[in-house]
Amino acid sequence: MTMDYRQAIAYIIERSGYDRGFVANPFDAETVGLRRTAWLLEALGNPQAQRPAIHIAGTKGKGSTAAFITSILRSSGRRVGLYTSPHLHTFRERIQIDGVPIDEQRFADLTAEIAPLNARLAAEKPEWGEATAYELSTALAFLYFARAAVDLMVIEVGLGGRLDATNVLDPHISVITSISYDHTRILGDTLAEIAFEKGGIIKPGRPVVIAPQRDEARDTLLRIADERHASVQLGGRDWHTSGNASAFVAEGPWGRYDDLESALVGQHQVENAGTALATCWLLDRDGLKIPETAIREGLRTVRWPGRFEIVQAEPLVIVDGAHNVDSAERLAETLAEQYPDRPLTLILGIAQDKDVEQMVRILAPRASVLIATASHHPRAASAGRIVAAAEALEPPVPRIATADGVAQALELARSSAPGSVICATGSLYVVAEAREALGLGRSDDFERELLFR
Repeated sequence: MTMDYRQAIAYIIERSGYDRGFVANPFDAETVGLRRTAWLLEALGNPQAQRPAIHIAGTKGKGSTAAFITSILRSSGRRVGLYTSPHLHTFRERIQIDGVPIDEQRFADLTAEIAPLNARLAAEKPEWGEATAYELSTALAFLYFARAAVDLMVIEVGLGGRLDATNVLDPHISVITSISYDHTRILGDTLAEIAFEKGGIIKPGRPVVIAPQRDEARDTLLRIADERHASVQLGGRDWHTSGNASAFVAEGPWGRYDDLESALVGQHQVENAGTALATCWLLDRDGLKIPETAIREGLRTVRWPGRFEIVQAEPLVIVDGAHNVDSAERLAETLAEQYPDRPLTLILGIAQDKDVEQMVRILAPRASVLIATASHHPRAASAGRIVAAAEALEPPVPRIATADGVAQALELARSSAPGSVICATGSLYVVAEAREALGLGRSDDFERELLFR
């Protein structure tokens, strides 16, 4: 079977599940998704078992932590496969080696190899059905990394952990970043329930690094680790960070590193960097030597587009993918920390299934101008809903406007608020469209048409 890239990406996207976002939950079939993924991987020779892996779950910070770990490992001379979701501009960004997305031809060739197996799966296991888009892309990533013989794979969970397709892994190390409330309809209404799902990636006898957590989440994760005889490196207990992104200290079993610098800005990124450091210490302890010079270089040079990213200097434009209440709080803190005395023009577009009103309550009060908009994604909340939430605030936002799309919002922000810091946020779709409007990325129209139809 042969495919070109358009045929391959159509094959994947047409099998999208939950929210047309490629993740095939909400867990309505329990472990069937894992069985489908495991079946496909078995038919492919179990590529997921051929390279050592670091497996990362969490509500916030898992992508940034994956980026930190990858950057440190690359600075130590390792070849690293990185699998993350969602993407900004093209699906191929989800599957990278050393920062380079899989090319179109390789993507097409591997999809063409997997597609007949998926058809065979559906024929042999009709009660399971075909694998979903996310399950297929997960299998494709493992196959790509195995064939390329990367030194390590850094694998980010898509949603949850316990039932995520990536949880076919038996990783060298599991990592759990900050847990908060998101996808509660799927993962549960309490931190304990959400932590139970995230903690599903903890494997018997395998070490786990846990970022600082609220008590309820921490206790659940420690219980799971104890039941599975998994050793724990816990943030706030076994390792600590202090300072800010421009100069921070990390203390732990490795000793003490002073004057560390992170290219990712915000107090939460210092915590994510600490989580990455603890992970790399475990790798070093187990024989994969990572010198301090690589740690410093990796932290200083890490790139993770769309996360408090300065995309234009004059006027100053920042994009940030804050998409839920917790990440909105982190963004508000970072803006206050970095630009305490400058007026803020906030471009805000939020998905309709998020807590729009609470996110507005967190982000809007500091803005001197709020421009409500909507990305082109069909799940985007209307600009009117954002305006209504802002108009209910006391004291009111000095100026509220609407824009027909992110590009128009940027133009309005530039012309209406000279001297302001402009921040476009609320979802990664808003971030992507802002970056594209500024010439920093280009989405494949064919991919977008398939996804949004």
